[in-house]
Amino acid sequence: MITKIKSFTIILLAVMTVFTSCKKTSYKLGDLKAPADLVLTAAVDGVDAANPGGNGSGSVQITATAANVITYKIDFGDGREIQMIPSGNINYKYATSGTFTINVNAIGTGGIISNISKTINVYVAFVIPEAIMNGLTGNASRKWQTDKAASGHVGVGPAGEFAPIWYSADPNSRSACQYDDEITFTKDASGNVIMMINNAGESFSIGAASAFYGFSGGDGCYAINTVGSKKLTFMNATSASTPANSTRIQFIVPGNGFLNFGTGGNTYEILSISATNIHLRNIGIDGNAWYQKLIVKP
Repeated sequence: MITKIKSFTIILLAVMTVFTSCKKTSYKLGDLKAPADLVLTAAVDGVDAANPGGNGSGSVQITATAANVITYKIDFGDGREIQMIPSGNINYKYATSGTFTINVNAIGTGGIISNISKTINVYVAFVIPEAIMNGLTGNASRKWQTDKAASGHVGVGPAGEFAPIWYSADPNSRSACQYDDEITFTKDASGNVIMMINNAGESFSIGAASAFYGFSGGDGCYAINTVGSKKLTFMNATSASTPANSTRIQFIVPGNGFLNFGTGGNTYEILSISATNIHLRNIGIDGNAWYQKLIVKP
């Protein structure tokens, strides 16, 4: 009988040992808390009354703060990558102008999330491509004139085409007032292009545009006002051109929009450019595409 009791006791102890060894260690995660008092600020660089979209840099200082936070997940609203920012602070640079909604998920223990959003307006100044800036200004200043010795230094064609298929001027065949204008492009300290024109008193205008410049008459020479410096505004071309026939860059001349000869338009697409030659396309007040070729002045 004693032997049976001992055997039972040994078996019971063995079973207890097995159950004890199989027991898992338990862990306590602590309190699960949602982030609280979530605040989001987004300061666009250079915002003031005159520049509601900022200074053109596209830089925005984004700051998210909250209690009980492990990290912040930020969507900048521009379709680019979403970033995890543990500090909640980042200086983000937008690539294009627009209205963007910044969305922040504040992540707490156990993955509990609090959310906040803010909409901002951002202005991003167009960066003039280096080849365009170098060609126009030589990174300093360059003076240009009509390339009167070249075929097609003045031309016209339909707005839907990118060649002067209606008329292409022979060398030295235009009015003298079209050949004595001097156009100077200068790069300023802020990376802008400033244009000045000395037209020696008169410039050429097509007849359809003479009234636009304050005169009356057909094609001819007029005392068009070209005085003063003008800061050009550059952008991607809005025409249907392709890289095969254009640089796809255009600029707007403020004021009366005049550049070398008058068409009544103010937007000039740069078809080609080098250190010595420029080929421009412009839609005139008559709805036609006008062309001009410039050459650097010795």
